[in-house]
Amino acid sequence: MRVIQQHEALQMQALKRFGRACGVWRRKAQPNFPGGYGGVMTSETDRLAAERYVVLTTFRRDGRAVPTPIWVAGDGGELVLWSERKAGKVKRIRNGGRVEVQACDLRGQKTHGAKVSGQARLLDAGGTERVRRAIARKYGIVGRVTMFFSKLRGPADRTVGIAVKLDG
Repeated sequence: MRVIQQHEALQMQALKRFGRACGVWRRKAQPNFPGGYGGVMTSETDRLAAERYVVLTTFRRDGRAVPTPIWVAGDGGELVLWSERKAGKVKRIRNGGRVEVQACDLRGQKTHGAKVSGQARLLDAGGTERVRRAIARKYGIVGRVTMFFSKLRGPADRTVGIAVKLDG
């Protein structure tokens, strides 16, 4: 009997690993519950990294805010994302790295949770590849397909990784 239970437990672990790889067995953030998952207090970085989409607000030189909904993943206590090197948000981060991050829906319209400020920085080629792997890992098959087609669209230096260190 014990052997059967161990075998069933191993099968369930394998299914969960496969499901995570395909992006199926993923916990969803609970925005109305303080701390996120089941009463366990998490940092703002962990809370935002668990969200499916966040709105990244960068600031122009004159101080006007420019919000952009994006995919984001957590890596080493920072939020990481990637973008085309010529995108406006990359230029604004290069000029001054002040950003605000808030959880949102696919289009960036319905926001929830606290808005958190932070400092963004552009990453080198190694850091950018690390970001690509983190995004692909978090978003499963959709993330991997997106990264694949991004590589087909042009050279690797066409995109750049961005790391956001949240304040507080």
